[in-house]
Amino acid sequence: MSSSTPDPADPVFRLHVGGKMAVASTVPLTSREDLSLAYTPGVARVCEAIAADPGLVDTYTWVSHTVAVVTDGSAVLGLGNIGPRAALPVMEGKAVLFKQFAGVDAVPVCLDTQDVDEIVATVKALAPSFGGINLEDISAPRCFEVERRLDEALDIPVFHDDQHGTAIVVLAALRNAAALLNRKLGDLRVAVSGAGAAGVAVTKMLIAGGVDPDRVVVCDSRGIIGRHRELTGTKAELAELTNAEGRQGDITEALRDADVLVGVSGGQIPEAAVAGMAPGGIVFALANPTPEVHPEVAARHVAVVATGRSDYPNQINNVLAFPGVFRGALDAGATRITDSMKVAAADAIAGVVAESLTADAIVPSPLDPRVAPAVAEAVAEAARRDGVARR
Repeated sequence: MSSSTPDPADPVFRLHVGGKMAVASTVPLTSREDLSLAYTPGVARVCEAIAADPGLVDTYTWVSHTVAVVTDGSAVLGLGNIGPRAALPVMEGKAVLFKQFAGVDAVPVCLDTQDVDEIVATVKALAPSFGGINLEDISAPRCFEVERRLDEALDIPVFHDDQHGTAIVVLAALRNAAALLNRKLGDLRVAVSGAGAAGVAVTKMLIAGGVDPDRVVVCDSRGIIGRHRELTGTKAELAELTNAEGRQGDITEALRDADVLVGVSGGQIPEAAVAGMAPGGIVFALANPTPEVHPEVAARHVAVVATGRSDYPNQINNVLAFPGVFRGALDAGATRITDSMKVAAADAIAGVVAESLTADAIVPSPLDPRVAPAVAEAVAEAARRDGVARR
């Protein structure tokens, strides 16, 4: 039987019967008085108060603790463009992670359109019901424009997790790997394999966190990105920002004497290219389910290896970031998520295990209960410092 054919005996399919989430009331509804308070006529007074002062919606509705998890189904996990209905199990999963790890209520919103204008217009129209928007599994380059336009249009946090969640955890992991190896971020030569949503965000986040942009090289499927190529959009920005040496060639050239490889491409990287890295290197091979270079192969040549998989040490998992990021943003009443808030989140994640680092433990476990509260506190403080907090 195909792995995608429903099998009633398969525990995966059994768990998903009826979905993974439901709506629950937070107030009693056992008497006529309860009904009169929760619904008519009592609710009308609350509606009138919010109409007179829209800011009261945070106090008297679920907005202050609820986000929309929005997708168009165009880049779901490693499955590609499978559409909104097939994406729904993933969005439900995201929602239950929000609730489990940070007490944030989340609603899956799977849109039956992949038109940027329609996505933006729909999310803007839905926004009054939510305190934040988590964009999920939207393919590049459209995801960049969707996030930018929504961030400009809305006064609530907008966060594309495939970009920024990954980038935050990569920065946290690199901080701790560098500390373990007694290295400074600004001295590291970094090669990023992949220039899609995650690759662009990882590159910018590492630079925001202290990596020298002149020492960063980014590769796409055609090789090293630089001013020698005709590029547009985000890749043109990367060409201006990175590769100060003007390197040209493929990933093997990008990795020559590099201290760090961050793989977010899904393409395979030959062992010989990894062997060309500087001694005592760091490899984050994050493609799932098949890393760009097998972790056991990478370990022959470098000092620290991380993957996106749960069956190897050092899992770079977005769940370390997004629950706490939104919890902190919501707690602060943030109008947006700034670069400083993301860096603060990375620092908080790194700090959870900073006193107990080993080559096999540079990031906390995704199940570590200390992570989300630490991230939330750091993000809320950064929001207030940046002047984007309303409370």
